[in-house]
Amino acid sequence: MMSSRQPGVARAVAAASFFACLGIAAVPAQQLDASSVIQHIDAAVKARVDNIAGYTVTEHYAVYRSNDEAHPVAEMTVKTLYRQDTGKSYTILSQTGSEVIRSLVLGAILDNEKRLNQPGNREGSWITSANYEMKLKSDASQRLDGRDCLVLSLTPKRKAPYLIEGTLWVDSKDGSIVQVQGTGSKSPSVFTGPTQMVRQYANVAGFAQATHARAMSNSHLFGQTVVTIDYRGYQVQLRPTK
Repeated sequence: MMSSRQPGVARAVAAASFFACLGIAAVPAQQLDASSVIQHIDAAVKARVDNIAGYTVTEHYAVYRSNDEAHPVAEMTVKTLYRQDTGKSYTILSQTGSEVIRSLVLGAILDNEKRLNQPGNREGSWITSANYEMKLKSDASQRLDGRDCLVLSLTPKRKAPYLIEGTLWVDSKDGSIVQVQGTGSKSPSVFTGPTQMVRQYANVAGFAQATHARAMSNSHLFGQTVVTIDYRGYQVQLRPTK
């Protein structure tokens, strides 16, 4: 016959098992080992680099101005091909709106992405301890997009428009990136102020891939400009296992 105490014991055991499955996410922030968390992040980035030979994805770009994010002044949809040995290439599928904006804003973004993803350049933009000082925040354990995350502050070790000073969310189980948000550590040109950015990621074929990005900047030429990017239809090619 079951005693009156057994249901409570069962619940306690179930709760313990649940929190054990959460791994380091269940550990209070003050007890987390920051160096182990950072090593986890570096290992996740390395695993992605080592295992992804290439991918294709459809990217939709939209540009908004004057605090109006309902009506884009320019749009572009491109097919992106990434190969580890060569970098990125783009095929424009469609484009509408201001030709000037498409050329000066979207064209510049695509050119910059090509340059950053060339072999020998891409390592400098990775979110790793080689490029950033990382520190666990006081509220280091958070839930974001249905995932248990660890939250760290990011401080670039050098100034560059593509290095973000801000906040990083990583999956507590595998160290993969869930979201990064902050401000570019250097303005992209003398005509613009620092760019505020957020980029969200999801697990695709076992590795973090960007799903949505938003960047906002101000310039003397265009005023406030917001660019959003949505990534759809990933086809990932993994390296053969040895």
